[in-house]
Amino acid sequence: MRRLSDQEGQQLLRITRRGTGSAIRLRRAMVVLASAGGNTVPAIARLVQADEDTIRQVIHRFNEMGMASLDPQWAGGRPRQISPDDQAFIVETANTRPEKLGKPFTRWSVRKLADYLGSHTARPIRIGRERLRLRLRLRQILHQQKITFQRTKTWKESTDPDRDTKLARIEYVSSHFPQRVFAFDEFGPLTIRPQAGAGWAPARHPHRLPANYHKLHGVRQFHGCYSIGDDQLWGVVRCRKSAVNTLAALKSIRAARPDGAPIYVILDNLSAHKGLKIRRWAARNKVELCFTPTYASWANPIEAQFGPLRTFVIAGSNHPNHTVLTRRLQTYLRWRNANARHPDVLAAQRRERARIRSERQRKWGQPATRAA
Repeated sequence: MRRLSDQEGQQLLRITRRGTGSAIRLRRAMVVLASAGGNTVPAIARLVQADEDTIRQVIHRFNEMGMASLDPQWAGGRPRQISPDDQAFIVETANTRPEKLGKPFTRWSVRKLADYLGSHTARPIRIGRERLRLRLRLRQILHQQKITFQRTKTWKESTDPDRDTKLARIEYVSSHFPQRVFAFDEFGPLTIRPQAGAGWAPARHPHRLPANYHKLHGVRQFHGCYSIGDDQLWGVVRCRKSAVNTLAALKSIRAARPDGAPIYVILDNLSAHKGLKIRRWAARNKVELCFTPTYASWANPIEAQFGPLRTFVIAGSNHPNHTVLTRRLQTYLRWRNANARHPDVLAAQRRERARIRSERQRKWGQPATRAA
């Protein structure tokens, strides 16, 4: 898996956390995010319930095409009957702000775009509002070129001067010491209200939930811990994020390897994760805190594990209170961990980790180290 850019990581994180839209797009996003976090192919296959060859195909397509590989490609239809030059000119015009072309508005509508293309002096294209002269819809051209009508959004890249160093450290410990690498993060907020979801039901008779959206029980935070080598996920539900709860989670991780050898914990830059008390405890107990770069929490391997939690426990639910929600979470975690310990699965994990170490010695697209 090549190294993700900040924008790609944020988009993948947004897709997996929201869990809305195309199911195919969601599954592929979880695969890419899990692979970027250092998860093995067998572990990802169990995560999304897919074949290992399918997982590898999704990863290879993402390395080649980027975010466009997440969208399903539907075949069929008539061949194009417009020249590639005209199509490129239409797309270029649609991507240009009307103000730069001397028009007194800030965005195109389909009618305005069609009128401008038809009246262009240097390169007129006769086009109607809905249909080209050669029976090819303008909307279809824009859709084929991934030009959609969207709201303006803000974005931000990682401003961390040590971004590459931190990513390289996470990559190194994940590939060389997988049995001693853990990930920690909070998942939430968890609210008590009917949650929209999807599932199998008779045609035109979907499952119904009451339209009650009053949040009367407050919010909770799931503090999750993930063992990369064992592919085990556990955690507890707390009332809030705090340094005390973070330290308790780190102690549970330390207890998972009681031999006293060093362990590595990947976590983000939340202030509750990096207090002086936590750092002193980590130094005394041989725990190295591997922080993700600023605005790059997608590099945390546990992020891909939160997608199934939202899909199979939160979505489509109507829990009466937080006690019931916590029990459902713990029941799902027990089922997940029990199915992740099959001997054949563990053998496949060992083979995949050995293959990565022997063939590539790298993830996220970093060049292999040359011998001196």
